[in-house]
Amino acid sequence: MKITAIETVLVNAIHRNWIFVKVLTDQPGLYGWGEATLEWKTRAVLGTIEDLSPFVVGEDPRNISHILARMSRFSFWPLGSIGMTAASAIEQALWDIKAKDLGVPVWQLLGGKVRDKVRVYTHPHMGKRKKPASNRDIPAFCDMVEETIALGYNAIKLGFVPYTGYDAPLEEVLHTEKLAAAVRERVGTSVDIMTDFHGRPDTIDAAKAYIDVIAPIKPLFVEEPIQPGDAHAMADLARRVDCPLATGERLFMPREFADIAETRAVAYVQPDLCHCGGLTGGQKIAAIAEASHMGVAPHNPMGPVAGAVALHFDVATPNFVIQEEATGIVPWFDEVVDSPIVRKDGYWQVPEAPGFGLEINEKAAAKYPFAPEQIPATEAVLADGTIANW
Repeated sequence: MKITAIETVLVNAIHRNWIFVKVLTDQPGLYGWGEATLEWKTRAVLGTIEDLSPFVVGEDPRNISHILARMSRFSFWPLGSIGMTAASAIEQALWDIKAKDLGVPVWQLLGGKVRDKVRVYTHPHMGKRKKPASNRDIPAFCDMVEETIALGYNAIKLGFVPYTGYDAPLEEVLHTEKLAAAVRERVGTSVDIMTDFHGRPDTIDAAKAYIDVIAPIKPLFVEEPIQPGDAHAMADLARRVDCPLATGERLFMPREFADIAETRAVAYVQPDLCHCGGLTGGQKIAAIAEASHMGVAPHNPMGPVAGAVALHFDVATPNFVIQEEATGIVPWFDEVVDSPIVRKDGYWQVPEAPGFGLEINEKAAAKYPFAPEQIPATEAVLADGTIANW
């Protein structure tokens, strides 16, 4: 069996363009899907997929580790976020091909099932296009959270902290305290709450000031309280707060996660299977985390292929805890894909179809072509004009 070509299908999803990667083989009707979505880097990723194709076409798609090595080592330069995203999507598609060829779901090739369902969490008003309530309006924000939970979730991730910098203004800290307490009071203790800082604080002390007022509501974790990449700083923060921390969506290589594990910097790692080397990289990262008593809560605010990939990974990963999901992020989510994802009572069900069990409707996808994304990060400006971390 040989790979004959790599194709891409784009679908505009407002704040990002989904990039679906289709790897074709010389076996009639046998191909695989992956996803290479990287916010606001669409054209760069497409070009990189083209650049990587000569290392892939002509190879046996079942030799997944070999092809991943060809893409990374023959490239010479570190792939970075753009290159790793392109390579990860191709790698995912190879698993889809191999599992289809064997007539089994991908999770069977990852060691088999270790759980009967996969717990998920979402974001406020997932699937609604209307502008979400501002966290400055506490009653409206709580209404939005309650309405989202009513869609059938028992866990949600929220943005509590403002754009910030090297300090944490008292007024903002006290508002965050009131907001967090109000949300917990509204949803009760049966709902897990997570909060994503997006690495907004530029200092450990600023991050600690916000975490200290959120900690009383007992969040499952605080995500990216400081910018990623400094494991020692994250470990220092972890020892100064009474709250579990998480990081990993912007880390790509096993070595980066090994640094996190060696310093016991967080309670949960969050690899993104569309950026960390696909399932191959994800399994290495999960093993590193397991050896250091850390759970895995994969990052995934992207499209339907990314969701299906994450589902199969979660089914087979022993230290998996909870999965971020974005089903319904745009009204045409279900229109462009026949998806294996079935959610019941806050859990994804285990799929049984061969491969990832999905098919992209390329005719429907063509109705939503590439368009320049809306980039919310450009709103991250402090009162004095300083550019902040989004």
